[in-house]
Amino acid sequence: MHFPVNIPLGRSSIPVHFVCETLSYFLGYQYYAWLRKHTTDKISAHHRLIIFIGAATGAFIGSHLIGIFENPTLLSSQFSIIYFMSNKTIVGGMLGGLIGVELTKKQLGVTASSGDLMVYPLILAMVIGRTGCFLAGLEDGTYGVASNLPWAIDFGDGIRRHPTNLYEIIFWLMLWVVLKLIERKRQFADGARFKVFMTSYLIFRLLVEFIKPDYFFSFGLSVIQLVSIAGILYYYKVFLHPKKLFINHA
Repeated sequence: MHFPVNIPLGRSSIPVHFVCETLSYFLGYQYYAWLRKHTTDKISAHHRLIIFIGAATGAFIGSHLIGIFENPTLLSSQFSIIYFMSNKTIVGGMLGGLIGVELTKKQLGVTASSGDLMVYPLILAMVIGRTGCFLAGLEDGTYGVASNLPWAIDFGDGIRRHPTNLYEIIFWLMLWVVLKLIERKRQFADGARFKVFMTSYLIFRLLVEFIKPDYFFSFGLSVIQLVSIAGILYYYKVFLHPKKLFINHA
């Protein structure tokens, strides 16, 4: 396979990464709309819209803010609005979106979970989006470090690397299956599904970053890992009181 993968269009071409990213937003939202239509939602449509705006604002800021700090050595020499817009990260987007949602809900007086309904649509969007990242090859920057493992992939520079974007796709698919299997036997408490979703991904990112060519501080951790640890600590109750994730039917 030749990277990056593009779709020929006359004398030009369309990056498959762009197509996948667009599809991830579109299909993710369509899936969410379908789930909301077939689920009793405790949050009104009006409040949902405002919460979406809060989430989008927080995700935008968080994604780009953490993105520019991924390589602190470039900040002093290359920082500009273009540098800000071109650097983004999913972890920053998720945690920024979480902060935006919580602040918005506090202003609205909404106490019900708004994230549970978004879990499966987000997983779908992530799978599609990371597929685009993989097909973008070196241009996307989500590949791993050099590796001699049988499944290591040459993204176009002659170096076989960990396909960490594929690892993430596998992670999301496994999480989807595990959540579905759990829900066949147990009922999650309000907000618990989203907490499991977030903590699982933050732990995954904390670990997978060790095999990615990130900027690591002298103490051995990257910015993404530090942010992931902060998010895990925010959800510390998930680990201390796992039984509270479920509704007790005794």
